[in-house]
Amino acid sequence: MNILLISDVYFPRVNGVSTSIRTFTNQLQKMGHSVHLIAPDYGVMTEDEAWITRVPARAIYFDPEDKLMKYGEVLKLNAKLKVMRFDMLHIHTPFIAHYAGLKLAKTLKIPAVETYHTFFEDYLHHYLPWIPQFAARGLARLISKKQCNQVDAIVAPSQPMLDVLRGYGVNSLAEVIATGLQAHSFSPADGNAFRVKHGIALDRPMILYVGRVAHEKNIGFLLIVAKLLSDVMPDVLLVIAGEGPALSSLRNSVKEHSIENNVQFIGYLDRNTQLNSCYKAADVFVFSSKSETQGLVILEAMAQGTPVVAIAELGTASILIEGKGALISTENESEFVQKVHSVLINPQRRQQLSETALDYAQNKWSAEIQAERMLRYYMVVASMHQSQSKKPEVLSIQQN
Repeated sequence: MNILLISDVYFPRVNGVSTSIRTFTNQLQKMGHSVHLIAPDYGVMTEDEAWITRVPARAIYFDPEDKLMKYGEVLKLNAKLKVMRFDMLHIHTPFIAHYAGLKLAKTLKIPAVETYHTFFEDYLHHYLPWIPQFAARGLARLISKKQCNQVDAIVAPSQPMLDVLRGYGVNSLAEVIATGLQAHSFSPADGNAFRVKHGIALDRPMILYVGRVAHEKNIGFLLIVAKLLSDVMPDVLLVIAGEGPALSSLRNSVKEHSIENNVQFIGYLDRNTQLNSCYKAADVFVFSSKSETQGLVILEAMAQGTPVVAIAELGTASILIEGKGALISTENESEFVQKVHSVLINPQRRQQLSETALDYAQNKWSAEIQAERMLRYYMVVASMHQSQSKKPEVLSIQQN
């Protein structure tokens, strides 16, 4: 197949959407299919530029990491895209990419699939603080329902996320297809070298969060966990790997909790050269977000044999299984601390969770399997679109 992707975000902007696009693209290309992406121009070259068309974009004042593609510039690509004869258009974000994607799909006469990557109901009020939270949630539901019903088919990264969309009134064709783990997620890594590089003692208890440092990630909960843990384990260290709009607020919270010696911010890490070592260096991976549509970083940590303690809500509930490399907690600081502490003080339990984590990630979450499922779904959607596009012609013949 010849597949056109469009997204409001992609590398060098690091997030789950970028990772998902690259993961599926790499697998589809290995399978012999052609993939092309339309994405914002960040002014920085990446390793993928050969199959990307970068579109002029403007800055977003409340989120300096992101760029907003210019709608008119996307539509100017129409003539070029027609010549490339795509079979499918896959939309990955609900902003300019959604509306320009719908327009392109119509003019190119190809079906449009959209992945619902982000749980906007639990997200929007953080970025529109002047709108009451209940109103922001309602607005997010209305927009999500309308957008999902505008495309030929949707992809949900987890069954709980699809259930939410159905509850909104989304009736489009839908399939649950998660982002899988690429082979490099399982590559051997040197956790000790990572600790040495970042000045972390080899025997220091280390818990880790990896991901976007954003308000909806509930990282403030992890700071309280670190504070409570430090009361019983004074040398415990919470490492936060990532950047984002909540960084300044979290740094202030660290000072307010007087845990400057127990929290270390290390920024973004290169996925190909540093991230595996970071996961490997940790004794426990901790995750408290309640708005994930999947929670890929949990699987990445497991792929390095790192035990996980996490809250199982929405997408993470479809990943986490108690004892399969993970301990599940409610959003209760004391319970969460108890579970983390039980892993940190018990080497045998930590080893057992480490082994089951690696086995679970290897056998259940292969990128190859997920890409094959996506391709089969594309074919179903394309076949349905072709059948529907022929209906008016049949009616016209019958009328004549």
